[in-house]
Amino acid sequence: MIVRPKPGLWQLFFIMRGSIVPRILPQIVGFAAYAVGVVALVRYFRIELSGFTIAPFGLLGVTLSIYLGFRNNAAYDRWWEARKLWGQLVYDVRNLARATTGLIPLREERRSLLMDALAFCHLLRGQVRRIDSMGDARPFIGDAVENLAAFANRPDEMVRRMGKRVASLREGGAIDSIGYRILDERLSAIAAMQAGCERIAGTPLPFAYTLLLHRTAYIVCLLLPFGLATTAGWVTPLFTALIAYTFFGLDALSEKLEDPFGTEANDLALDALCRVCEISVFEALGEPAPPLLEAQNFFYS
Repeated sequence: MIVRPKPGLWQLFFIMRGSIVPRILPQIVGFAAYAVGVVALVRYFRIELSGFTIAPFGLLGVTLSIYLGFRNNAAYDRWWEARKLWGQLVYDVRNLARATTGLIPLREERRSLLMDALAFCHLLRGQVRRIDSMGDARPFIGDAVENLAAFANRPDEMVRRMGKRVASLREGGAIDSIGYRILDERLSAIAAMQAGCERIAGTPLPFAYTLLLHRTAYIVCLLLPFGLATTAGWVTPLFTALIAYTFFGLDALSEKLEDPFGTEANDLALDALCRVCEISVFEALGEPAPPLLEAQNFFYS
């Protein structure tokens, strides 16, 4: 995630970190060069294109803008829902830490349960990012992380592990039935958050929308120079590049936001959110807490 102050006018046109331009630069340059070729051919062979006007492209552009707006809104809703789910996880971990402080008298039992919760955070981050995060979970649960290798859904196994700990405390008389219900509700909330993340990560936007937008954007940019060559002349490549930047930029941005759990510039800062959970747990245990993660060149991972 990029976190930086609002850029000035000069910086506005040259900032590349977090910009969509590097991703769509081939389309911008390609269509600008294509427009140069069209204008050159029209001028060299004196092709009469006065019958071609910009009016049809205006209608087509409005239609394409509607589709782009719909897809962009749907992608941003996924991004924002993912952020709310991880914010809910921070809330649930803090609630769990607070509840264990009052309900579990034995410090070691309380600490083991909260270390499992931190391991869950890192394992869930690895699951939604499709990376191996077992090494990040090891400092909290030690060699027990090796037992997770056999499970396809490792975060879910961590929730079951926490549930077994709470059930063991209930059977041993360390907590009563009310305390068990309170802790179980906290674990249920964490499991619900995991299910929400899995729903976002496992359900992309319908491919038909992407296909329709790509086809229409390419058709518009391929035909646009013919409508502008006579009236705009050598300015046609500039207009074509601007249209390509707008259409392909919005399309690429929505494609990035569609998967909010990655490690690119506009994805969620899951590492930083896991660190927030660590700080909350260690402070609740009265132990030294790690520092907040700092942005590297305006970037939080």
